[in-house]
Amino acid sequence: MIAGVFCAPDKPGARPDALRQDALALGLPVFSFASLRSPEAEAAMRSLDADLGVMAYVLQFAPQAFVTIPRHGTIQFHPSLLPLHRGPSSISWPIALGAKETGVTIFRPTDGLDEGPVILRRRCPIEPDETLGQLYFNKLFPLGVAALLEAADLVTAGRHVEQPQDESQATYEGWMHDEECRIHWASPLDHVYDLVRGCNPAPGAWALLAGAKVRIYDCRKHVVGRFVPGGHQPGDIAAITDSSILLWAQGGLLEVLTLRPEGGAKMKAGDYARQQGLRPRDAVTSDGWRSFVRPAASPASG
Repeated sequence: MIAGVFCAPDKPGARPDALRQDALALGLPVFSFASLRSPEAEAAMRSLDADLGVMAYVLQFAPQAFVTIPRHGTIQFHPSLLPLHRGPSSISWPIALGAKETGVTIFRPTDGLDEGPVILRRRCPIEPDETLGQLYFNKLFPLGVAALLEAADLVTAGRHVEQPQDESQATYEGWMHDEECRIHWASPLDHVYDLVRGCNPAPGAWALLAGAKVRIYDCRKHVVGRFVPGGHQPGDIAAITDSSILLWAQGGLLEVLTLRPEGGAKMKAGDYARQQGLRPRDAVTSDGWRSFVRPAASPASG
């Protein structure tokens, strides 16, 4: 049984909070405070006489005076294997950094950022072509729901064990902001491809294409073979096909399938190239580019 729901106040012009809407539809008590440090927030929590607090994707600071009010305290969800990838974009960064594994952690919230003792962890692989959207919706979301339910049962039954996090293994990454999402074509192909995967579907990795800012979503990577045409620079267009644009990076080509121009909607990269009159800088044709690459990877689509 849910005793009540706490949501941050809606920002002007922002989408309504989905959790608030669902809670109101179910007739649950809903509380919104500018700060959870306020006496009013503490009083509201006490009024619920709750057995356990549950926190997930909470952007407000929740002090110990607030989270310790429920009878069994509070547990918190984090979508990484803590102490790795503390911080707000913890699903994106493992993908962007080329990690092969991630998971979810249920822990006790403390005044430090994602630093509390761990109750349980659950692991899952990151596939070579998996995107942020695929990883979250297909794996981390259902894994997180199951882990929270398991942890709640353990805590309320008094059967849980709390393990301190190993600070020597801790990492922290901030928000995946626009600067972090920028593609640097001089980087190795794998780094470029992983960044695109880690930003797909949001916020979208971006680059300048013929001087125009575009966000790149679905793509494939192609590792170069023995023959490589001369005269190209990282970021140059190698070829344009009916559905895609191929761009040079270090060690191969990124085949862009879906992109979104600044201020526009998502579209096929080949259609964008034709609308903008883009042309390959070197002499590779849309029919000839496959002669110097190894077999393509699967599309990194969200």
